[in-house]
Amino acid sequence: MNNPTPSRIQIRRPGSPAAPDRRRLLILGGIWLASLVLAVLLGRWMGSPGGDVGRQLDAAQARAETLQKQVADLQQRQATLEASDRISRAANNEVQTSLGERDEEIAGLRADVAFYERLVGATSQRKGLNTHSIEFSPEAGGTWQYAVVLTQNLNRGAISQGQMRFTVEGVKDGKLTSVSWDELHQRTKVPGQDYSFRYFQQLTGSVMLPKDFTPQRVRVTLGTGAGGATQVFDWKQAGAPAAPATAEKGE
Repeated sequence: MNNPTPSRIQIRRPGSPAAPDRRRLLILGGIWLASLVLAVLLGRWMGSPGGDVGRQLDAAQARAETLQKQVADLQQRQATLEASDRISRAANNEVQTSLGERDEEIAGLRADVAFYERLVGATSQRKGLNTHSIEFSPEAGGTWQYAVVLTQNLNRGAISQGQMRFTVEGVKDGKLTSVSWDELHQRTKVPGQDYSFRYFQQLTGSVMLPKDFTPQRVRVTLGTGAGGATQVFDWKQAGAPAAPATAEKGE
């Protein structure tokens, strides 16, 4: 007797293994629904005022960068203005110094003009080359600065040239003493001081008097050294009243 062939038709009861597929579908549907709700909520949040935070931060950062650039520009302008101000102050000081020097020069020229007007005025005496005045001022270190004014108004337009020397006469150790041009310079064979002028000229320099020497008179010689005009003045310090001069020719 043959065995019957098994049937491939199977009858499944409810609650059998097919039920997990339905549950899986339900779970997936729930997840999809939850994601949909989350997307809706997220969209609402981004659309709310709080969702502008990112854009506000970007705008604030851009504004900060703009302000930083403006600050850098202002700092650069300030540095440029400060440098320009320093240059302007330096230029102004230089101009003021130059103006002061020009004022002094103008004052000196005016004094020269006034002196020359007195020299060549209608009532002034016409004189050839002569020593108008000599003054001495003490200096630091014991030296004396001298200022000799030479003039001539006899030969207008003529140039007077030559050398000036002087000796100082006075008293030392109770005796009359004369200090020569070389001794005054504490050297030997000292050349006279050159002069060359049309109407007047001032010569200046410094000399050293011997210790314990009391000056009384100054003997000024103009010419070549071998001969010339000599005038004698009482010793006079700068600012003291002028003393009359004695002229001696041919010394």
